[in-house]
Formats: sequence, C-alpha cells, structure tokens
Amino acid sequence: MAKRNNRCLSEMKPGERFRIEKVAIPDAVLRRRLLDLGFVPGGEVEVGQRSPLGDPTAYYVCGTTIALRKEESNYIYGEKIGHD
Repeated sequence: MAKRNNRCLSEMKPGERFRIEKVAIPDAVLRRRLLDLGFVPGGEVEVGQRSPLGDPTAYYVCGTTIALRKEESNYIYGEKIGHD
C-alpha cells in the first residue's frame, strides 16, 4: 500500500494541522517521552508559533502546548490534514 503525502512535522507551517503516522526517533528515551506527551500515531497536532529564530516551534497536542526543536520534529512523520 502506497503512502499518501508523508511529510515531517518540521515541514508544516504555523496554523496547519497534521495527523501523525509514525514516530521514528532513534533515542528510545526521547521517543517514549514524546509518546507520553501525545505524539502518537493517529494523533492530531496543530502547528503553533515558531520562535523568532525559527527553532523551536510550538505544537498543540492533546490540549496542551509542547515546544519541539526541529531535530526532534524531523522524526515525526504523517500527513497534513484540512485545507490544501
């Protein structure tokens, strides 16, 4: 089965919504922490503000705001949902 439009979470722009398909972070401790925070396959994330220098970025997930660095959000794959 072919993947749809798989992208990294870090490629999304503020205001866009994203459905997670895979969390592929090689660091097991960080992977577990992100899963515990709600970055789980099937979960939805909204991209919030980027810091003035572009890193980190705020993400709204499970009713809370989480800031991730680009190096972390590069390992979260899925698809943009909503308007194109």
